[in-house]
Amino acid sequence: MTEPDLLKILLQDIAEADSATRMVAAVERLAQAQLAAGIPHLITALGYNNPGAAVAAVEGLIAIGRPAVQPLLELLDGYNYGARAWGLRALAGIGDPQALDLLLDAAINDFALSVRRAAARGLGTLHWDELAPESIGSAQAKVATVLLTASQDHEWIVRYAAINGLQELAIASTISHPDLTQQILAHFDLLVDLDDNLAVIARIWLAQKNIQANINEILAQQPILEQQISSLQHTSDTNDWQATLEKLYARKRQQQTYPEGDPHKFREVAAAIFRGE
Repeated sequence: MTEPDLLKILLQDIAEADSATRMVAAVERLAQAQLAAGIPHLITALGYNNPGAAVAAVEGLIAIGRPAVQPLLELLDGYNYGARAWGLRALAGIGDPQALDLLLDAAINDFALSVRRAAARGLGTLHWDELAPESIGSAQAKVATVLLTASQDHEWIVRYAAINGLQELAIASTISHPDLTQQILAHFDLLVDLDDNLAVIARIWLAQKNIQANINEILAQQPILEQQISSLQHTSDTNDWQATLEKLYARKRQQQTYPEGDPHKFREVAAAIFRGE
């Protein structure tokens, strides 16, 4: 069977799908075929009001890879934020730097939190080796600037994605731009005291742990780099997950509110009176 004939059958299946389940199955078959001619139709499926079909389309576009990048950039629906978010997930999964400008803009300027989240995460998964060597440093600096801003977004889920992106950027730049990795680590130390969401705080500590593990692995394999990246050695106890859990519980207790009249509200006052203060 020729590709045009196969595509015709697969598109007919989509057209005739009379339920959400059958639509998902039809889009999955189109995605699994990995036909270049099917790319526009997979992009169209991103806008269906069917998350299962969108997931299948994203997976198909990622599997197709680079040939799907330009169509995604050209055909993303500017009026459907759900489709934009799914499209950015596909671009993030592919990791082609052609999407850099779109991701930079979407991460801080799009009104939809799902789009900002997808863009922030995607900025951390770019394949830097596909850029010209002389362009990598400036591109990573732009990404760092945007992700540092996104890590203070008013929506916690966007901040969470930005932390993930910053982690990947710090790991990617450890050898080539250790000053950038240092900037990210310093920013994490600041954020962990400012953020009020426990999930984000935990993600920051995990990012610190993963970056430190990467630094240790580099030093084990290339000890000659010790002087170059020794300033990145983190002296905190972020690798100690018992300490991490204790910190989380402490923050949770600090955030806990008690009803009026609850004796917990007066614990510190009572303790001070008992001590004679």
